[in-house]
Amino acid sequence: MSRGELPRLDRKPFIALVDRANRALQADMVRTGHRDGHPELKPAHNLVFGTLSRNGSRAADMAARAGITRQSMGEVIREMVGLDILEMRPDPEDGRAKLVTYSDRGIAVAADGYNHLKDLEERFAAEFGEDDYNTARDVLARIADLLDRWFEEQAAS
Repeated sequence: MSRGELPRLDRKPFIALVDRANRALQADMVRTGHRDGHPELKPAHNLVFGTLSRNGSRAADMAARAGITRQSMGEVIREMVGLDILEMRPDPEDGRAKLVTYSDRGIAVAADGYNHLKDLEERFAAEFGEDDYNTARDVLARIADLLDRWFEEQAAS
């Protein structure tokens, strides 16, 4: 049996471009955190910062939003508790569950990160122009929504 040839695209796949941009943004967040005095930050911590709500979240909900297992999210959360970035408290709505919240130090670390994100947004808008940058953001959001819709349609049929 001979091996067939793989189909080729005439340009870099969109998924590869999005992945490269995501990796660059993730690395930038960690490098900036280090520069801002938080050398303990790791790329995995971005998953927590990106899914932890202001008033706290359950680890299982954070894992679902991040698209990782509860065990993986729990491991990162425990590490960040040990670094005094996060705290675990009883969930007031469910005594059996724990709520993940920022520690006082964690609020400062997260604030530095959000300030950097704000700066990035402004720099991208200045670099590409407000209209083009807003278009890029809109297209990415629409692609995610479209893929979700197509998946739901396939699942329903």
